[in-house]
Amino acid sequence: MKRFGRIGLILAALALLVAGYGFHFLYGWYGPGPLAKETAFLVPDGSSLSGLATSLEKQGAVASASTFRARAKLLGSSAPVKAGEFMLPAHASGAAILRILQGEEGVLRRLVTVPEGMPSIMVYERLMKQPLLTGTIPVPVEGSVLPDSYDFQRGESRMAVLVRMQKAMDRTLAELWAKRAKDTVAKTPRDALVLASIVEKETGKPSERKMVAGLYSNRVRKGMLLQADPTIIYPITKGKPLGRRIRQSEIQAVNDYNTYTMVGLPKGPITNPGRASIEAVLNPAQTQALYMVADGTGGHVFGDTLEQHNANVAKWFALRKARGEI
Repeated sequence: MKRFGRIGLILAALALLVAGYGFHFLYGWYGPGPLAKETAFLVPDGSSLSGLATSLEKQGAVASASTFRARAKLLGSSAPVKAGEFMLPAHASGAAILRILQGEEGVLRRLVTVPEGMPSIMVYERLMKQPLLTGTIPVPVEGSVLPDSYDFQRGESRMAVLVRMQKAMDRTLAELWAKRAKDTVAKTPRDALVLASIVEKETGKPSERKMVAGLYSNRVRKGMLLQADPTIIYPITKGKPLGRRIRQSEIQAVNDYNTYTMVGLPKGPITNPGRASIEAVLNPAQTQALYMVADGTGGHVFGDTLEQHNANVAKWFALRKARGEI
């Protein structure tokens, strides 16, 4: 009997443990959350709940991204999250947050997002694919749209949204032009847009923008070829990814954009640059750099002389060979 008593106690303890964990799991979903005050939370186009969970944890809306994902999968609805800006109430439960992000309750701002460096043909496609907008638009002039997230109302015209995007670029360019450095190589606001579009395409690292702008500014001053690969691609794809290596014939092509065969700036922007790239061009880093090559981390190594550049290129090829890329 003592043996059975011990087994009973063990089973009872296990039952209590399971019940306790179950209560904790449910309370962590339906009980008050850690968010201290009402907070706006942005859901960009194409977001997944898995990625948003990490952002929710960073903003203090949930205690743990991984447990939020697990509870949402087991206890929540499978409906997709909606793009927009939502107001999360203070101490909202995980269950309430999920319902809000799925558009079932709470305040929703419908948003269309233009990422930095999105060319106009893709802005056009994004607006035309938004089913809650109406009417048609032409492909915007390259460089006329400010990358950002924009509110829209159900049934609003695409043209009205596009006009807001273009007015935002006009305001931003005017504001930054007024604050430009005296020695900027941009002689006009349009020059600033053109050069900023190259900077936008040449680096995906925000910390490098001013340095890249400084390098190209130096080349403009010296009358050197800019030799920016994205200017080769633009006449071919109108800014979309090329999807292959650039051909030698394309490097040698003579047109109004290819900076390998022409001195100075292209005839127009090659994408829609963001505010930071425009600001970088108008207030570039003070540098002697004239050359740059990839460093294997998404950034670049800069060189002041051709000798430095050749050494950097050799290191880059050695790194690619070690990786098995060539």
